[in-house]
Amino acid sequence: MNAALAHAILRVTLGLNICLHGVQRFPHLNGFAGGVIKQFAGILPSALVTPYAYGLPFAEALVGLLLILGLFGRPALVGGALLMASLTFGTALRGEHSALAEQLVYELVYAALLATLSADRFSLDALLARRTTPQQPN
Repeated sequence: MNAALAHAILRVTLGLNICLHGVQRFPHLNGFAGGVIKQFAGILPSALVTPYAYGLPFAEALVGLLLILGLFGRPALVGGALLMASLTFGTALRGEHSALAEQLVYELVYAALLATLSADRFSLDALLARRTTPQQPN
């Protein structure tokens, strides 16, 4: 039961963090995206950076919300880890080595949650699994 509780607390905490990263950018989406586009000028083509910059807050909000709810746990964790890998790629291209360590910590949290997904008991996924699994007679 301790592993299940630890998994749930870490999942919800990561979910809140990632979801709020995205949600806080919504009111200033054009400014945020413009800043990202400017950071990658001369590094990556604007045609690649622009859709990424506008889509990132929505992807963060969605991944975070799924983690908070514990819904589609494996796809949400894999998607979040891949999203973080894409951020790591951009950070490395820009040569921001101090930020890379922080992103690696996020990747470790995603990996830990994915590795302990079998301990998941406190999520919508677990609740739905219990409802659809036939109960054994006593």
